[in-house]
Amino acid sequence: MYDRVGFTLTELLMVIVLLGILAAFVAPRMFRLHEAARINTTKEELLQLRRAIVGNPDAISGGQYTDVGYLGDVGSPPPNLEALARKPDNVPEWNPYTRIGWHGPYIDTLAGDYLHDAWGNEYIYDPDRRIIRSKGPDGINDTDDDIIVGF
Repeated sequence: MYDRVGFTLTELLMVIVLLGILAAFVAPRMFRLHEAARINTTKEELLQLRRAIVGNPDAISGGQYTDVGYLGDVGSPPPNLEALARKPDNVPEWNPYTRIGWHGPYIDTLAGDYLHDAWGNEYIYDPDRRIIRSKGPDGINDTDDDIIVGF
């Protein structure tokens, strides 16, 4: 009789095979969850950019909008997304009497990179069409997975 304690080679191989099968099922699900989190993060960032441009329609005090964004303060959409954080040279300073002019920053630059989506691609901003676009997971513009927010 043998008094050895341990596992046989067959038992070890079965455990390795089971771990491989488990990994084959879990890895794709984890990837999909990670991709869904990136999509949700990008959607939230796009909504924050839209709020920075047009303000928050729910922010009302005394019957007046209190958060009108860049568009409400300046009277036109920003020329680029950088204008939400830094005053463009051709835009006047905020005048508290006329309530016109750059009254930013309109976006919190310390909260993260507001110019790039969750995949590291730069947002595409089109003030003429009034949209902000992420190229989405595939990183290619004008495909079905693009994430677009209008303002």
